[in-house]
Amino acid sequence: MSPAEEKSLPLPERWPRASKFALSVCAAAVAELVTFPLDLTKTRLQVQGEAAVHRSGVAAGQTVPYRGMLRTAAGIVQEEGLQKLWQGATPAVYRHIVYSGVRMVVYEHLRDSVLGRAEDDSFPLWKAVVGGMSAGAIGQFFASPTDLVKVQMQMEGKRKLEGKPLRFRGVHHAFMKILSEGGIRGLWAGWVPNVQRAALVNMGDLTTYDSVKHFLLLNTPLVDNSLTHSVASCCSGLVAAVLGTPADVVKTRIMNQPRDKHGRGLLYKSSTDCLIQSVRGEGFLSLYKGFIPTWMRMAPWSLVFWLTYEQIRRICGVSSF
Repeated sequence: MSPAEEKSLPLPERWPRASKFALSVCAAAVAELVTFPLDLTKTRLQVQGEAAVHRSGVAAGQTVPYRGMLRTAAGIVQEEGLQKLWQGATPAVYRHIVYSGVRMVVYEHLRDSVLGRAEDDSFPLWKAVVGGMSAGAIGQFFASPTDLVKVQMQMEGKRKLEGKPLRFRGVHHAFMKILSEGGIRGLWAGWVPNVQRAALVNMGDLTTYDSVKHFLLLNTPLVDNSLTHSVASCCSGLVAAVLGTPADVVKTRIMNQPRDKHGRGLLYKSSTDCLIQSVRGEGFLSLYKGFIPTWMRMAPWSLVFWLTYEQIRRICGVSSF
């Protein structure tokens, strides 16, 4: 193809991966802002009653102000203000610029060019699992610093209520402070459980959505429209919440723990140590703290994201996912 002919092609055909990256980022930003209050509520719930905190004496004399999802959300509004339900939303959007853009491009590349579809244009389940977990892990590794900032900023309102000084003045200050205290490695604190969680979540999200959608298209009268996208996204949100919540609890606790001057965690040595301490001190169900808001967030997040993403692709002349 000559340079003149190439320039005449639509943008999605000239730069397909860059276009898909941009479209997925737009859809993720919409979904993130719509469902972010549930993410904040989930984060607050996940650090309630943390056994390691009580053993360390950090929480001596303090009471837990919230118990359940509704009381936690209502307490944030009453004691911190309605706008605090979106505290940490900026780094969350930054995270999805990297995370969602990378994972969607990587998954489609693995599906269409590396692993390959079957002869009937279906994508075998085992390949979808490998593709989903790989895409999620790669995307989350690159996005881990923004996730760390998001989690720590989400806890600032709680620190204020406990009478502790606020750690950050804003997103940029949070990045710089974490970098100055822990170096480059400090920005990737908690990246192991973060990547593990993302691999599990995307095995639930990407794998389930892709598998359910194409199963419906190949085996039912449904066509490639919003109804099919909605059914597939509802399934993906539920599976992602079930698979990802334990790793999400571990990730949140490791990222939120206090650190020494060298950036080492004072409560947990590793994600495995956090997992063991949580189960021993609080029971197995502690790994599902925040499950309801996690699921209630993932279900509408998946619905908003996939419907938006599919529609944006259609409008921009890109083939359906």
